[in-house]
Parts: sequence; structure tokens; C-alpha cells
Amino acid sequence: MEGDNAGPEAPFALGPRLRAIRLSKGIGLRELARRLDLSPSSISQIETDKIRPSVRTLYALASEFGVTIDEVLFERTAPSPDAASAAEAGSRTVTEPGLAVQPAENRPAIMLNSGVKWERLMFWADEDVEFIEATYEPGGASSPDGAFVRHSGHEFGHVLTGTLRVVVGFDEFVLGPGDSITFPSSTPHRLSNDGTEAVRAIWVVRGRRGDGASTDRNAR
Repeated sequence: MEGDNAGPEAPFALGPRLRAIRLSKGIGLRELARRLDLSPSSISQIETDKIRPSVRTLYALASEFGVTIDEVLFERTAPSPDAASAAEAGSRTVTEPGLAVQPAENRPAIMLNSGVKWERLMFWADEDVEFIEATYEPGGASSPDGAFVRHSGHEFGHVLTGTLRVVVGFDEFVLGPGDSITFPSSTPHRLSNDGTEAVRAIWVVRGRRGDGASTDRNAR
């Protein structure tokens, strides 16, 4: 099982949103479970908010649905008519962000399984940029022991507090406050907090929407 009890502190109904996206894509529950190598019961419990998805399951769901993490996790403001027209015209031009402020007290946040919390720091006109603050509680990890995540894109991370263990392929790093890392997201990777202090890190993922995502067990 890849989740735990959602509890009353869950910031919003993630499960119903995932179910709505699945139905809009015309994917059956059993078919989705087969694609993700999960049980139909696990998918059903995620969709009814009985359990939370892990980080790797969340990425796998977004990949199967062909949507961004923002579309899954956070309420997005509808694009302006000009932006919509540009998209319909197949324009590759990305509108540069203008002046914007995101107050800390009301930035969107989501608690995931395995002691991981994501807070969206800023939305950008480029849908394929994820800019978040990630918190890993002691024992928290992006995937279970022996399992690794890989997906399209490139990652940039900067540790603010605590000690973060990062495994990328056959390489392993222990990052402390002030340390940074970047790597191709297509390389199997796992992030974990093996210490006793919570880890806070700034994380940016660019280009995740590419060719999809997958998870590997016992693969590096």
C-alpha cells in the first residue's frame, strides 16, 4: 500500500480531483491500476481520500493523465483569452512572468504520503515549470526503500535546513544547508531524510511533461 490515512488535516480533496481527471480522460479504474502496477483498491482509496499518494505515485498519475502536477494539486486560474488563443494557434512562445507576490500564509500546499509536504511558491505562465518548497520529515522519502522515480525533465534543488540524502543513478549525495544539486529527471532517483531534523528544500522541475514518467524498484 502506497498511502496512509489522509486525516482531517488534509488541505483539500485531492482524491476527487484525481478521479475527475481520470474520468475526463476516459480511463477505467482497473485499467489505471494495471498501468501503474497498483491494486484497484489502492486507486479507489486514493480517489476517496482514504489514503494519500506517495510522490512517485503522484508523478505516475500525472504522467498517465498527461497533465502537470499543478493541474493535479492546485487550483489554477483559467488562462486569459489571449493566452488561450496563442495556445490554440500552436504558439511556442512562453509569456514571461510579470510582477507577482505569493504571500507565505496562503500559498497552496499538499501533504503526501511518507512524510513529504509540497508548497507551491509561485505559478508561472510556463505550465511546465514546478517551483516548490519541499519538506521531508524525519524518515520521509520520495519513494519506498529500493524504489526510484524517473520522469522527463530536469531538476534543481537547494537545501535550506536539515540533511537530505539524494541518490541519482549509482551516485549518492548527502546535502546540507546551502548545498545545491541538479540532475536529469530521467535518471532514477530517490530523495530521503535519514536524520532527526526536518529537511526544507527549494525544488524546481522543468520539462516534466515530456515523454512521461515511471517508477523503478531495485533499479539505479
